[in-house]
Amino acid sequence: MDDVEEWQFVDSEAALAAVLGTSTAAAAGKVRTSLAAEDRAWLAASPFCVMATADSDGRCDASPKGDPAGQLVHVIDDVTIAIAERPGNRRADGYRNLLANPFVGLNFLIPGRGDTLRVNGRARLVSEAPFFDAMTVRGHRPVLAAMVEIETVFFHCAKAFLRSGLWDPETWVPQQVPRRAVLAHRLEGAGRSLEEIDAHYAPENYERGLYG
Repeated sequence: MDDVEEWQFVDSEAALAAVLGTSTAAAAGKVRTSLAAEDRAWLAASPFCVMATADSDGRCDASPKGDPAGQLVHVIDDVTIAIAERPGNRRADGYRNLLANPFVGLNFLIPGRGDTLRVNGRARLVSEAPFFDAMTVRGHRPVLAAMVEIETVFFHCAKAFLRSGLWDPETWVPQQVPRRAVLAHRLEGAGRSLEEIDAHYAPENYERGLYG
């Protein structure tokens, strides 16, 4: 590691403002406290979001959530939404965090769009509710839902996506890192052979466990 004594740390809001400057009135004022029709349309079109949580000590987790557009999010009212949970590896890191600390941050994406919709609020876990029927996919209702009471909602600009070239196929090089089965074999092992792990992640096998 480089000599840390030579680093310049930012440890106050004043120091941060000296580096980044201050936001414009438009940027500072775009935060809203309830959903507009445009927000509802975005949520209905979004098949993917990232859910950020923290435990009671502030240790963070960011978990991806995905479903067909229209089934990922259920809008309960102008200040309440629900995010579906489907069968997974049962680690439940983010949900354990929510039990200890209800604050949650959500970033909703639409493929091909650089802007995103950000929602922040407080969440409660729901194991059964009538709105689960509206979130049914392939005949399966959610196994759980995070019901989020919205505190702030706003659209975020596209600069991060433009810088990264995320949606530009010419920048895509998925083979520059080993495939998932190889990573699992090297880092997670669990006594399984690479062939066994490859079979587990085979598309025709993995697809069967997405919802039931």
